[in-house]
Amino acid sequence: MRAAALLVAVGLGLAACSTGPAGPAASGPAATGTAGAAFPVTIKHVFGETTLKAQPQRVATISWVNDDVALALGVVPAGVPKNEWGGNAQGSTPWKDAALKNLGAGFGTAKAPAQYSEADGINFTEIAKLNPDVILGAYSGLTEEDYKKLSEIAPVVAQPEIAYGTSWQDSTAIIGKALGKEPEAARLVADTERTIREKVAQYPQLAGKTFIYGNLEPAKSDGINVYTANDNRPRFLSSIGMKLAPVVADNTAGSKEFFIPWSAEKANELGADVFVTWVPDAKTAASITSDPLLGQIPAVKSGALVADSDNTLTLSISASSPLSLPWALDTFLPKLADAADKAAAAS
Repeated sequence: MRAAALLVAVGLGLAACSTGPAGPAASGPAATGTAGAAFPVTIKHVFGETTLKAQPQRVATISWVNDDVALALGVVPAGVPKNEWGGNAQGSTPWKDAALKNLGAGFGTAKAPAQYSEADGINFTEIAKLNPDVILGAYSGLTEEDYKKLSEIAPVVAQPEIAYGTSWQDSTAIIGKALGKEPEAARLVADTERTIREKVAQYPQLAGKTFIYGNLEPAKSDGINVYTANDNRPRFLSSIGMKLAPVVADNTAGSKEFFIPWSAEKANELGADVFVTWVPDAKTAASITSDPLLGQIPAVKSGALVADSDNTLTLSISASSPLSLPWALDTFLPKLADAADKAAAAS
């Protein structure tokens, strides 16, 4: 998909594995929410607003996150995109597979959602074949052209503002409203946030530590990309009590972008206790520390670099959802805490 290509091009944040995914809010395989009387509902987004006259029964999703949220709310979409970046052999993820199994709709079964490729962008043809009642894209990078074309198929719930900048909490609330499951969505957010708090409480050394979430690739001419506060990766670290490094906050104030390029010649100015990055392979992680420019990043010099080359783990934080985050925490947080300890020891 175009978004996947962009994610790979600018890198992704580190995630982690272990633990099971958050359970779905309901066990039914279809959109059978309890709030049908709440319709019609109107949802505002970056292209205006969309009104759903009745509770959707056939749901299609685009991009990431949207299908996770629907499943966590007990709704099995009629169709979902394949996870062609960061996915497994069946174009899915461990947390999605677990949720589908819990709902009796695992891939390979009669109730499983259809899958379509987004390798070349939104798959309008396959989505149209599903005859959906709604197309969910609360977390997406829809263009106005995409939105208009999808709207010819069914009502579209687009991103509220910034492309790929919708928090998982907002995505959950928006999708909950669209599916007639607002109370369930509110509980899902509260339950997921509680799980995160409980896990983070085991690592008090993270509190107050400054961080930069970026992408370091010595082999690339640009070398460094830094994620802004608009992106879910820094947003997640901020939510667990860490602080976005002042150098990033100052240089991205008012930005509508989710990342900015940073000159490798100014790598030494990227001051932070911890630096988190995605890398394509373990060899790249090792080469960062020996790179004459990237090696000057303070967190790299102190050993407080968190790097990982597992695309699925990366995806779980980069495209945060109520399913992916609980799945990721037990491995991600210890890595982060180890880096925080190294930063403290070096100070």
